[in-house]
Amino acid sequence: MWQGVIPAVTTKFTEDNRLDHAEMERCFALQMDAGCHGMIACGTLGEGNMLSHDERLEVLKLCKQATGNKPALLTISEPGTREACALAGKAAAAGADGLMIVPSPLYHTGRDEAIANLRAIAAAGDLPVMIYSNRVGYRVDVTPDMMVELAIDDRFVAIKESSDDIRRTTEIFNLLGDRYDVLTGVDNLAFEALTVGAVGWVAGLVVAFPRETVAIYELVRQGRYQEALAIHRWFRPLLDLDVSTWLVQQIKLAEVIEIGSNDRVRMPRQPLAGADRDRVEKIIRDAIANRPALPQF
Repeated sequence: MWQGVIPAVTTKFTEDNRLDHAEMERCFALQMDAGCHGMIACGTLGEGNMLSHDERLEVLKLCKQATGNKPALLTISEPGTREACALAGKAAAAGADGLMIVPSPLYHTGRDEAIANLRAIAAAGDLPVMIYSNRVGYRVDVTPDMMVELAIDDRFVAIKESSDDIRRTTEIFNLLGDRYDVLTGVDNLAFEALTVGAVGWVAGLVVAFPRETVAIYELVRQGRYQEALAIHRWFRPLLDLDVSTWLVQQIKLAEVIEIGSNDRVRMPRQPLAGADRDRVEKIIRDAIANRPALPQF
């Protein structure tokens, strides 16, 4: 159902901390013009937990406008099942094409709790679901054996695999075949995941470098691995910016430099400053200065 490069888009704010609709429309259009295959609103990179439910639905609607007939998903990441179910229902009413569900980011559920939580949210939204498995960021590991149990419900259609263990992708295929669409959710493991069978990439740095991201995916899909690997090797220092506590600020700084956007964030986050900003800015500018020509695909 969901394949290709699907950006986990950033949320843009005005100087007075409101949603910047115009800037999101501009940035989202850049993603689609580059050939991306859908969008996910209000995930970790989209600062979803810093937004009200109404704000998240506004961002979703902007994604829907930008994607046209391609999928626009809303991230469900709530501490409580009750609140998550309420948001899932609102997302369905607002026209979401699907949900990306994070197990509770506050209460670190046990195995049975996680399964019950995911099932309840899926039922409340009654939409196709991408399970966001991120044991590093959220300390809840949706393991392949749990995926087997969840597979009874046809609403669970995809996995965003972010365990940070490249072996997990093959383990899912070995246990479940093609039951789920498996997408990688770790930018600096994307090349490896795509070459062992992942059908998509929920991407972060794509918001600043969409053409390079799409090129890697398309070249791998065509079996042109060496060409994809050359771009990946150039891209790697940038992709590492996604694997950090400060991924939001770092990737928004990349948007500032590459696409002329802004790096406003919701507190308690603050834009990078001082030596940290200088370090990340050098990584970005060095990459831009040495960017490779992209092959036709």
